[in-house]
Amino acid sequence: MIELTLTEIAEAVDGRLVLGASGAEETSVVTGISQTDSREVGPGQIFFARRGEETDGHRFVGAAIDLGAALLVVEREVDDRVPQIVVADSTDALGSLATEVIRRVRAAGDLTIVGITGSNGKTTTKNLVAAMAEKLGTSVASEKSFNNEVGGPLTMLRVEADTQTLVAEMGASGIGEIRRLTTMAPPHIGVVLSVGLAHAGEFGGIEGTFIAKSEMVEDLPETATAVLNRDDPRVVLMAEKTSAKVRWFGLHPEADVRASDIASSAAGTTFTIHADGASAPVTFRVLGEHHVMNALAATAIGLQLGLSLRSIVEVLESATLAAPGRMQVLGGRDGITIINDAYNASPDSMSAAIRTLAQIRKPEGRSVAVLGAMSELGEFSIQEHLRIGLQAVRLGISELVAVGKEARNLHISAINEGSWDGESVFFETKDEAFDYLTETLRPNDTVLVKSSNAAGLQALGDKLGEAYA
Repeated sequence: MIELTLTEIAEAVDGRLVLGASGAEETSVVTGISQTDSREVGPGQIFFARRGEETDGHRFVGAAIDLGAALLVVEREVDDRVPQIVVADSTDALGSLATEVIRRVRAAGDLTIVGITGSNGKTTTKNLVAAMAEKLGTSVASEKSFNNEVGGPLTMLRVEADTQTLVAEMGASGIGEIRRLTTMAPPHIGVVLSVGLAHAGEFGGIEGTFIAKSEMVEDLPETATAVLNRDDPRVVLMAEKTSAKVRWFGLHPEADVRASDIASSAAGTTFTIHADGASAPVTFRVLGEHHVMNALAATAIGLQLGLSLRSIVEVLESATLAAPGRMQVLGGRDGITIINDAYNASPDSMSAAIRTLAQIRKPEGRSVAVLGAMSELGEFSIQEHLRIGLQAVRLGISELVAVGKEARNLHISAINEGSWDGESVFFETKDEAFDYLTETLRPNDTVLVKSSNAAGLQALGDKLGEAYA
């Protein structure tokens, strides 16, 4: 974080500075990054004590001080061994401080902000763009999936005076949340990857998702660029909602950045990329044909940042993993391949993963889909789980293993299709599924493990990967 005095921080968050017994002065400078988890606080850092649904960060103030916290942002006076700033809402204060830091760096330097949203592909695209930004100089990118009202500002507060590029993943579970993040860090490049059913239950349906994702581009000025998916009809409509210059990506012939000659295998995907009158072959080792769209989005962003197509292709070809827990290839013993893609799931990403499984299975082996529930679908949950079970049958997946009570409809749909006889099985627990799989997997089988994070199947995928390492 940039240098700020205690007084400046207090003014930024509209709080009351309490020096207490700390011995600090109002002009004391703080440069440490911010944390909201007391276990992750390091010397010189700021601890924001937030009240959550399950616990209260004020309970852990002492632990944060013991680990070296230099400043507390709290909603009531607590331990006065270090300075504290008392605010009405610690989460709002976190966002206010991020807003001030970004404002100062933009005013004094040459910071370019890339904001990325979409129902699927945010983290993969962000990781690719972050690698591209590193070629241009100092950069900051969202860690893990830090993309909400807490993770977003925590990322922004890592910006320094010399940071040239901020790559910010911006997610939402409700209308207004993306606008909140774009207000903190107004993008120069605003990206919308897709509008799907992810979080549809919280948005109130696909139209609510469209409204929320549109917030990424609605406030962009004419000097900014909106990078939009030409293949998604709802994203296409966003071109009418922005004053920014539009750059299209996709497979559509009208896309500014597009791909052709796409071929998938267990080693990844090859394709030819076309942009600005130039073309280049790409060997993309990230598993799954659906990730080509993320590569195209990243390419459009990279070109807008000023990279050459050659440099962009170098980044794409050096990538081997979308992110931990996303199409992660494990195993190998007896030719058994485990694909762990259980970090998260939506109907679109689940469908794409199953298609990939069908495409890459070895001729001498089976395709086994180990599927758990897709979360936050609301009224669409039953029909989407039934649809995915049906798709697994129609794509010829050799065996479906449904895990967890919430995934039972996957199993019901598969057996109701009538084309299978005992090739769909259901287990309530991950341990039962693990025992079954280790008893029944055969040499050269390809196994996909896919679910939303809440279903907990990522641990099952890792365990299978270890078992067949």
